[in-house]
Amino acid sequence: MTSSSSSARPEDQLIDAARRGNIASINSLIKSGVAINAQDDKGFTPLIFATYDNQPEVARTLLSAGADVNSQDVSGNTALMGVSFKGYADMARLLIEHGAGVDITNRNGGTALMYATLFGRNDIVRILLDAGANVTILDLRGFAARDLAIQQGNEAAVAMFDAL
Repeated sequence: MTSSSSSARPEDQLIDAARRGNIASINSLIKSGVAINAQDDKGFTPLIFATYDNQPEVARTLLSAGADVNSQDVSGNTALMGVSFKGYADMARLLIEHGAGVDITNRNGGTALMYATLFGRNDIVRILLDAGANVTILDLRGFAARDLAIQQGNEAAVAMFDAL
């Protein structure tokens, strides 16, 4: 994920501050009225950058300031999908506590549960299941999260799905 740090646009400054974890700059920019849900050319918001880089203090600051927890990038991915791929369980909990949609799909029909399953992030699989993630959603290839667990040989995830 990249963004232009050389731009003078306040929105780009906020995105850059979120990427770098600069809380002081973030607070200053928020107080000056910068759009909290600004997006770069790929649709990444300050919150998406903060969560993808596992910066919980930045994420909390942005969420407290009204960042859209369900904002999607140009591919339809959310912050929750990113942390499910990366394996940041505490960040997944934080996003869910702030209303992250566990069943949002991206342009490929993928969900956070599918990402967690595909990448063996079984602690996040459990978090998402406990949050009520829909296990029957199919991606554009016709696969549900359990199918992906089987394909990946993720026996622990298959067991969690079978226990439902």
